Amino acid sequence: MSITTSIVLNFPSHCFSSSSSKLRSSSTSPPARLSSLCFSSLSAFSEMDSGATPSLFPLHRCKTIHLVRHAQGIHNVEGDKNYKAYLNPDYFDAHLTPLGWQQVDNLRKHVHTSGLYKKIDLVIVSPLLRTLQTAVGVFGGEGYTDRLDVVPLMAANAGNSKRPAISSLDAPPILAVELCREHLGVHPCDRRRSISEYQYLFPAVDFSLIESDEDVLWKATVRETIEEVTARGLKFLNWLWTRQEKEIAIVTHSGFLFHTLKALGDDCHPLVKREIGKHFANCELRSMVIVDKSMAGSDPSTTNYPGKIPSGLDLPSDAADDKNLENGSSNS
Repeated sequence: MSITTSIVLNFPSHCFSSSSSKLRSSSTSPPARLSSLCFSSLSAFSEMDSGATPSLFPLHRCKTIHLVRHAQGIHNVEGDKNYKAYLNPDYFDAHLTPLGWQQVDNLRKHVHTSGLYKKIDLVIVSPLLRTLQTAVGVFGGEGYTDRLDVVPLMAANAGNSKRPAISSLDAPPILAVELCREHLGVHPCDRRRSISEYQYLFPAVDFSLIESDEDVLWKATVRETIEEVTARGLKFLNWLWTRQEKEIAIVTHSGFLFHTLKALGDDCHPLVKREIGKHFANCELRSMVIVDKSMAGSDPSTTNYPGKIPSGLDLPSDAADDKNLENGSSNS
């Protein structure tokens, strides 16, 4: 069964800020409440609810997002067997495993063969080693060669990867954003290293929106509540509307995705909500559409055309019929 999925959002106007301003690092204050969020499936509704009808939205009030969970990290291997392994300090800012890099290569092939690679305007990435490696591995350029005019997206062997340098040539811009980090606190694997170190490992990644060089969000003894992760996720979705780009890939984490998506779709079919809210596998990609039903976050259309150029008579046929009826009644 073919499923077309969308997220429909009504944003209060005060949820938005200038796209040039930096994101605040604090995630403790929840965002303004999103007044209407919905996941919908035309196929599912047509088969299970005969009374459902499709909805139309102007294209310039939509964004396409491609959600990606990072590939397998070293912490996932033991953590899947025993949850307490996530407390192991050896997994600080965990890097990808060899299997994880195979997953990256497979997803890279998919985004190229499907044509998705050419559509993406921007890649947003959580500033942790495993997400950065996944983002540059999947969306980076081909065949890096040492050139003074092309800065690599990833230096050779970054994060014990045993991988050659990855080119930034012809790749979409990659922007690091703290709001889409994993569940913060306690687990060393979710603590990031300094931005200055990341900049050395990933020279062409844009870290300009991150205000603190050191990780001030992760706390050794305090873990974010589920409510705080959810609020941060919704704040992140709000922030997406300050971006000009219309097709965005987001490379992030299982917990962040699960708690954010679980908060959405309460007014839609239960099967659709369950489909969207299920846990992501390593290196899984899901494409969705965010729709802004308010007038708050949309740019003017770049594809609409006003018509009547050159100008001339264009009275709609039904309006002409009404006018003829009026003239007929006045002459009788």
